[in-house]
Amino acid sequence: MAGIGHNNGPTMEKGQAMRAYQWRQAQAALMPKALPLMVVKMRVRRAAELGMDYKTYASIRQYSGSDIVGLLFSSNALRIIGNGARMPEAEAQALNAVRSAQKLALIHLPNRPEAVALMNPVLDATAAAPRFTDSWATMRDRLEGFIRARSLPGSRVVIIGDAPLEADWVTAARAAGYLPSDRYFPHQAG
Repeated sequence: MAGIGHNNGPTMEKGQAMRAYQWRQAQAALMPKALPLMVVKMRVRRAAELGMDYKTYASIRQYSGSDIVGLLFSSNALRIIGNGARMPEAEAQALNAVRSAQKLALIHLPNRPEAVALMNPVLDATAAAPRFTDSWATMRDRLEGFIRARSLPGSRVVIIGDAPLEADWVTAARAAGYLPSDRYFPHQAG
């Protein structure tokens, strides 16, 4: 029993190394070496609902530790060009197939979020994208505010972008991960 002045360091009693070894072995025996087949099937289905391949979904889920409930696209990723423009049909079809996740978009100037939302009803919500001149705090507040307004935790939202600056949104929003648009929309790869 530790008394006054004890620093709670490792025990000096005999057999400590053996007890530590046995503890590690017991802990390893509790952890499965692979996911059960049913869990893998559920995750493959969930990846398809989100419009992702299984490998991408699994890596984001492993990193974040939870399921994805929101997809946050930049207007660049959606190929929305021109004031109030409609996204191309291929992108609209891909978003229309997404199930059980919110589809959000941050819109770069000269486009206006309200006009983009009107022209693209497949989106659940739009807002103005942070500007490259915004401070880190302003960018963080804008991203977190938009995500919170949709009652989503940032750690369960994936950001899909198409510009180097948009990759920084992940850290600012404390998001689950970032995907380049050509990885989410394979037809954009060429």
